[in-house]
Amino acid sequence: MAVTLESLKNHLGVTLDDDDEMLTEKLAAAKQWVTGYIASDVDADSTPAPVDEAVRQLAAWLYEQREAALTNLTAQSAPLGFLDLLAPYRAWAF
Repeated sequence: MAVTLESLKNHLGVTLDDDDEMLTEKLAAAKQWVTGYIASDVDADSTPAPVDEAVRQLAAWLYEQREAALTNLTAQSAPLGFLDLLAPYRAWAF
């Protein structure tokens, strides 16, 4: 099942529509990133659950972080466990 705006909002606990445009942009960016990483369309209905979860986590992280910054001396380039969810689906090219 492809990740929708509604499923992302549920994941984030967002109930208002105020940020729908921004969330839609973050979701599109996350889908494009994951599609490139696994070389498979993440909008397909047959997307594995771990891939959908990775899309939700990345989109949520992009929404919550919004800018690259060092906070409390912790640098994190992606949500913890995000790449682990995608590892079995990674497309390797040499």
